[in-house]
Amino acid sequence: MLRLLHMILLGLFGAAAIHIAILFLLPTYSERDVWSAMANESGLNEFVRLGEDNADPLLAERQNPFFDAAACRFDLENGMTRIASGDTVPFWSFSVYDRDGFNVFNVNDRSATERGLDALIVNAAQLLELRKGVPETLATSLIAQTELGEGTVVVRVFVPDSSWQAVVDSFFENLRCEPL
Repeated sequence: MLRLLHMILLGLFGAAAIHIAILFLLPTYSERDVWSAMANESGLNEFVRLGEDNADPLLAERQNPFFDAAACRFDLENGMTRIASGDTVPFWSFSVYDRDGFNVFNVNDRSATERGLDALIVNAAQLLELRKGVPETLATSLIAQTELGEGTVVVRVFVPDSSWQAVVDSFFENLRCEPL
């Protein structure tokens, strides 16, 4: 009897361990993730507005009613990626995520020159090349160094009230995600 109880408990713990392992591995093997949803919406180096207006449910969720967001997929094998917008807004931030959704870099407008969004996403080799001679057009750019090959950058903008929506929309219309 004791041996039967031992086998039942061992089977239950084994089944629980396998189920937990499957849950942790599910995002890795899933075809229905944010990266795939963005790939269906646009190509590399193109921003996709996130929020309620997006038809894809993975991209339609709005986390905070006071922030609008856009995301862009990039590949550093194509060169450095520049994120820039000619407009200014009350507050912006951008985050760099790897393909699995892990955050690897964050910065906001308080770190920027004149609070405008102008940033470069680079790997170590590109940063060394950049430091040999920074072009004048990139002299004031924020630099986000990462070891990613490909990833996603998410830009979030604060919308204090509905009167700011036109300014925020203009900011997103002028937002660029381009390889250099």
